Amino acid sequence: MSSHVWIVRDYIRCTGCRRCEIACSLHHENKIWPEASRIRVFMPFPGLEVPHLCAQCEDYPCVESCPVNALSVDDHTGAVNVDEIKCTSCGNCIRACPGKVPYLHPRTNKAVICDLCEGEPECVKVCTEAGYNALRLVDEDVGVQKKLHALEPNVVAKDLAINLFGEKGEEVI
Repeated sequence: MSSHVWIVRDYIRCTGCRRCEIACSLHHENKIWPEASRIRVFMPFPGLEVPHLCAQCEDYPCVESCPVNALSVDDHTGAVNVDEIKCTSCGNCIRACPGKVPYLHPRTNKAVICDLCEGEPECVKVCTEAGYNALRLVDEDVGVQKKLHALEPNVVAKDLAINLFGEKGEEVI
């Protein structure tokens, strides 16, 4: 089995340009369709943009939750693959994900999760090309520390806001 790759997110560097959503939808849908992108950028409150995609949790609760085995882990990348033929759109994967990352595709109504573009994520390419570097691809074997589970965008934004602007009630000068 090859080592898995992972997309590191540097939330402070995200400008909210949404190039990642466009590149992903072009790659997977052959058109610009951010609503069908496997990465989504949320703005829980003004000034904080949160790129949101699969964190490849170590225990893959979404995969474990699927009653029809429509989800599997790619041996090469570590990405979650969705078998659209098996998927019944039950939503168990969405409920099981601590970050609520999976969603049902707007056309097919089947589960959608980042597949890492077979190890060469388009979102990372465009973010790097633009010079933002909010998304970077790393090999998990190089000792990168990652969160054990995905987080919902509002949780990330709250922590980010505290980091940038201080605790609630502190006077900002």
